[in-house]
Amino acid sequence: MAEKKTRAAARKIKDKWKSKVWYNLLAPEMFNKQLIGETLADEPSKLVGRIAEVTVQDLTGDFSKMHIKLSFRVNHVQGQDALTEFIGHDMTSDYIRRLTRRKRTRTDLTVDIVTKDNWKVRVKPMAITDRRIQASKQRAIRALMGKVVRDAAASTSIGEFVRAVIAGDLAKAVAGAAKTIQPVSRVEIRKSEVFAFGEIPTPAPAEAAPAAEAEVPAEAPAASEAGPEAPEEPKPEEPAPEELTPEDIKDLKDLEDL
Repeated sequence: MAEKKTRAAARKIKDKWKSKVWYNLLAPEMFNKQLIGETLADEPSKLVGRIAEVTVQDLTGDFSKMHIKLSFRVNHVQGQDALTEFIGHDMTSDYIRRLTRRKRTRTDLTVDIVTKDNWKVRVKPMAITDRRIQASKQRAIRALMGKVVRDAAASTSIGEFVRAVIAGDLAKAVAGAAKTIQPVSRVEIRKSEVFAFGEIPTPAPAEAAPAAEAEVPAEAPAASEAGPEAPEEPKPEEPAPEELTPEDIKDLKDLEDL
């Protein structure tokens, strides 16, 4: 009897995997809503808050950016699509270790920045010199890195700032400014964390093309009921009067006397 009960109870247990559905994870608008993966869930509400990591190589196909990892968090679900928001980036530990060598100085900094659209991000840049430097130069490089990063963030939106970090434009700006203190061999923005969200970037609506004005054809002159006017026929020329001879004048006078 006990075996029959356990078998009946096992049949009643529902398979949870059968009730789950695959959802598409889409990147934020700053990455053109690219598909970054798929995830399972039995209810859409359970997707909110999930974090997905993807490398820049997976998004852009650039093999040289495979060491940069982007983090996205699901914040909304539309049908079968799970929309995400950017929450930060990081670099792989093996890449950071390769940059740090003997007889070099690594200068780290943590700075909080505010973008033009009021996103608050904690950024962690680092600079590596090709030789050992004094602590006073390290302090000067830290101050310079903080100023360059804050100024760059204040004049750009979150999407432009993230693209500058990924492409290396921000690191080049920091390296160029640090040359006045000490030439640096490498600058990297090794990590960023979003701790306060600002305006969510939305795609600009497509401008509607002005409707082409229909060309109104010029009114044709009304045709007469009889149809188009026929061209006038040329009138026959009247014969010129013949000149009277003296004999004809004499005959005319004889007729008048009668």
